[in-house]
Amino acid sequence: MEYLNPLGQEKVLKLLIKFSVPAIVGMVVNSLYNVVDRIFIGNSPDLGSYGLAGITICFPIMIILMSMGNLFGVGGATLFSIKLGEERQKEAQNALGNSFVLLMISGLSFMILGQIFLEDILALFGASQTVLPYSMEYMRIIFFGAVFQVVSMGMNNFIRADGNPNIAMLTMFLGAGINILLDPLFIYVFRMGMAGAALATILAQAVSAVWVVSYFIGKHSKNKLKFKFMRLKMGIITQITFLGLPGFSISFANSLMNAILNKSLLIYGGDIAVSGMGIINSLRAILLMPLMGIRQGVQPIISFNFGAGKYDRVKTATKLAIIAATGIVVTGYTITRLFPVQLISMFNREPELVEFGRHALITWFLCLPVLGFHFIGSNFFQAIGRSKSAMFLNLTRQIILLIPALIVFPKLWGINGLLYATPFADLFSALLTGIWFYHGYKNLEKTSDKAVSKRLVAENR
Repeated sequence: MEYLNPLGQEKVLKLLIKFSVPAIVGMVVNSLYNVVDRIFIGNSPDLGSYGLAGITICFPIMIILMSMGNLFGVGGATLFSIKLGEERQKEAQNALGNSFVLLMISGLSFMILGQIFLEDILALFGASQTVLPYSMEYMRIIFFGAVFQVVSMGMNNFIRADGNPNIAMLTMFLGAGINILLDPLFIYVFRMGMAGAALATILAQAVSAVWVVSYFIGKHSKNKLKFKFMRLKMGIITQITFLGLPGFSISFANSLMNAILNKSLLIYGGDIAVSGMGIINSLRAILLMPLMGIRQGVQPIISFNFGAGKYDRVKTATKLAIIAATGIVVTGYTITRLFPVQLISMFNREPELVEFGRHALITWFLCLPVLGFHFIGSNFFQAIGRSKSAMFLNLTRQIILLIPALIVFPKLWGINGLLYATPFADLFSALLTGIWFYHGYKNLEKTSDKAVSKRLVAENR
């Protein structure tokens, strides 16, 4: 009996729930890595606001690490899904094997470079002399676990694309759960400070990495991780990299943005402002991770059906994802308006920090409701193989709008100008995405015809 992939057969709403809900839960849980670290560090009498500032300085570096998972994980999983939709099984397995090797290489490279240039990197990312020792203690250990984070994050995309979103969710639960258990033990009981928080994180990531690799060599996976598919092929590497560039670019731009932001915060608000923005980043991660979950959940649905030529299903999945994402951000926006002081106080109760954090939270999230559409609209292009469009839309928000605003606005309006830079970028990037999305969505069939023509030309060379 012929196997029919449910991605092309089941009702789209059912598929979206099946794939997105575990991804949402998993991404929220995954965001707890940094959030929990900050809560325990911020409430530690030995660390407090300086510890918060130290881990905030490390955040852009952590984003770069995550971007490597996006580059080869999301890119590889997108190619994997498209090839499965086209019923090209061997090419799909080559995408899986090549992505795994690329993730390993990038993680090890990151670890080596990080250890060699640790102090220089942290100084470049805005660490003051007061905060630098806290950041160094944390990141030295994090760098040792770089390969675990890249592999676990990158390969988890393939578990979802393989048709097992619940197992992908369990991967994130496993890692975050271990981190939550070990954080108080290492920070409070063993009094290991910043090193304890970092050690808890990399041990959790190591377990997650072993888990995802075990899945692809075990009985539960439909597609296996085999040595014969790990031989790097330039054509496959190029396709994976090309498809992963939008996700990588937005993460890398986000890292650059945070580095510029930290330096500006230090100039216009001092270490308290850096600590406060660390809290804002944690809350932003919790609020936006559900959007990442929907994006990850809908990606294999769109990619598979686009590859199979089922365009009505592609459009239905995209519309439902936009509606769900918008509902989530509107809910989050409402919560930040009703309980700003309570949200900040979870991390630290120093009056000066709470007051800055309250004001920053309300200002920074002013245009949060439009981000649901921006996230799904830009990801739509990546899922159908139009990586240039997706990358352009993602980079527009970070590079063209947000980073210049972070540089110019505080020169004109001080710390308030800095805080209003994000809502400015959110609003105008969503408008641009709307224009791009309207034309791409309307001309979906033409996009597919062009992709097929290019593939036939390449195969006949």
